[in-house]
Amino acid sequence: MLLCAGAGSRLRPRTHVLPKPLASAGGVPLAVRQIRALARSGVRDIVVNAAHGAAELVHALGGGERWNVRLHYSIEGRSAPEALETRGGIVRALDLLTEGGREDAFIAVAGDIVTNFDFTRLLHHAWSGDALAHLVMVENPDYHPQGDMGLCADGRLSRVAGERLTFSSLGLYKAELFSGLDDRRASLFPWLFARVDAGRVTGERFDGLWANVGTELERRRVEALLREEA
Repeated sequence: MLLCAGAGSRLRPRTHVLPKPLASAGGVPLAVRQIRALARSGVRDIVVNAAHGAAELVHALGGGERWNVRLHYSIEGRSAPEALETRGGIVRALDLLTEGGREDAFIAVAGDIVTNFDFTRLLHHAWSGDALAHLVMVENPDYHPQGDMGLCADGRLSRVAGERLTFSSLGLYKAELFSGLDDRRASLFPWLFARVDAGRVTGERFDGLWANVGTELERRRVEALLREEA
């Protein structure tokens, strides 16, 4: 699932008309970067949620044929107040994500990050015990020095132990984690912390390119990083 429903208010005026995932970094829209990366990893079906700028997003991305994938849309509304946030958006799209119950897990990634993470690492991930989610963690950026959770030596995530890292907005989830929830507007955190505290969320550290393009300053920083990589 490619999460594209947010308003991107901190990137205004760029996002007054365009949805944030259509903002470019290195000359490529953020959402397209993720679609290309998923396609390279062998993913062929991608659910895209949308609200603010939904019509523009669908028009720009189409059916996904140019990237050899199939894009399926979960339209939550046409404006930012109608967006369901991460948990609500996943629950709304759950039937699409699980193909009516035939799939038991899926990747979800924010449409406004830039990364060179190899998604095959998640596609080939072996679940640890009774884990319900596996999250990709990154070094704490300057604007979030306290991090989100600790990564322990056994691969479990914890709020009280382990190396403090930041959630990259990229993870692998079992469908049963969201079973029985209603699709009201709801964020993934702090709700998921109860599963973290129960020892049912694992993680891994990623030290490659990662940036959350939340502001124009961050977007320009990413542009510079991409020029260095080229």
